[in-house]
Amino acid sequence: MSRVQTVTVADGEGDQRLDRWFKRKFPHVGQGQIEKMCRKGEIRVDGGRVKANTRVEEGQSIRVPPLPLPHEVAQREKTRDVSKVSKADAKMMLDSVIYKDDEIIAINKPAGLPTQGGSKQTRHVDGLSVALQFDYDEKPRLVHRLDKDTSGVLLLARTRAAAKALTEAMRHKQTRKIYWAVVAGVPTPYLGEIKYGLVKAGGHGARGEGEKMIAVHPREVDSTPGAKRAITQYATLYRVAGRASWVAMEPITGRTHQLRAHMAEIGHPIIGDGKYGGAGQENLGDGWGAKLGGMISNKLHLHARSMTFMHPTKGKVVTVTADLPEHMAHTWETFGWSEDLAADDPFESLR
Repeated sequence: MSRVQTVTVADGEGDQRLDRWFKRKFPHVGQGQIEKMCRKGEIRVDGGRVKANTRVEEGQSIRVPPLPLPHEVAQREKTRDVSKVSKADAKMMLDSVIYKDDEIIAINKPAGLPTQGGSKQTRHVDGLSVALQFDYDEKPRLVHRLDKDTSGVLLLARTRAAAKALTEAMRHKQTRKIYWAVVAGVPTPYLGEIKYGLVKAGGHGARGEGEKMIAVHPREVDSTPGAKRAITQYATLYRVAGRASWVAMEPITGRTHQLRAHMAEIGHPIIGDGKYGGAGQENLGDGWGAKLGGMISNKLHLHARSMTFMHPTKGKVVTVTADLPEHMAHTWETFGWSEDLAADDPFESLR
């Protein structure tokens, strides 16, 4: 806490509201606190009581009462934000951390937890990330997102500089993301590239709830309003007869629902994907529908397995890997697969 001080309005600072002058001098003090100090007579101009909207002039003396120091305000805000997160959610977020340094935090995002708020979504990574603030003044920032029902590697930047560097790297395709999924049937060829464009089909409701991406043949992209080109590489790693396959995918572009829409378009929807694979167990394409039945969970079987990027300050390549969520680990166990069966880079032959 500072002491009482008297500050003279300097040349060029006149003819402005008191609250605006005050916030320029003491930016860590909020508008509500300024108005409260005026009401109590703690802030005075030339000895007289004033309101927050009183205009000040050059040469006037302003009494400034004791103020909290900037770091005290930051700590108070941090405590207030953290208090909004339940102990269970705070523990969940801390337990999800799989990488942490001075600039970056990576979490293994749980399936079912939205990345950001939206229609009817009040509990999400962006809001709960205050639990990962640790000793920093601000919570970590999102630099990309995952669908609500997709689990896996999600990066957050702890500084503005790191956020800018990572966002630029993603925009210029200088990062690599590899996803694992279980899909219906067996894609052939086993190793390939999907180049269907994607266009958004409107959903329902005021905010477009239920919107869906529609695949567009590559030669029709330029003539389809709103369509964008999209490229996905996939590698079929293991299969269970003709019913299902473990597939690795790398999105070369980053369109909404790209992996889900692309796999469904070639007749092999991701297991648990009712939006693109149909709600029934069997579908009309090759293989099976979005549900396998039996002991296999109906949750979406899509997981952001790894992310590789150049560290913004250390100048070295970092790869972060996330373990499978519980429902997918159970499927792996049921089919007799194990995570160590996959090559570090399933797409090496395509490079």
